[in-house]
Amino acid sequence: MNISLMRTKIHRATVTGADLAYEGSISICPDLIKASGLLINERVDIYNCNNGARFSTYVIKGRKGEICLNGAAARHVHRGDLVIIVSYCGMTLEEGAKHKPTVVFVDEKNRVSEKRAESRKNNKTTR
Repeated sequence: MNISLMRTKIHRATVTGADLAYEGSISICPDLIKASGLLINERVDIYNCNNGARFSTYVIKGRKGEICLNGAAARHVHRGDLVIIVSYCGMTLEEGAKHKPTVVFVDEKNRVSEKRAESRKNNKTTR
């Protein structure tokens, strides 16, 4: 059996723009892409902390400090909103028990303030 677990998360990034006319995606600062381990074109879920919206899109490389929602996703955010950006991966229960997702915390200018592996203490397989 395979399960879906968080692979990486950028926590409470500040939206710097919303471009409805662009074809889609989320433009993410290259430093955050690197720190989080996200891949270009990777599917991500976006959770808007300000209005509760939850939606999916894919990653493209943005400019330094940029978090910009593009295309239809732009309807779900305003500049200044705080968002959580999450990617997931599939694995077996046994792999999941050992999995340590990456969490990147950012400041108000979308600079990395902390990077850590998420705790596994609650990820115990019960038999």
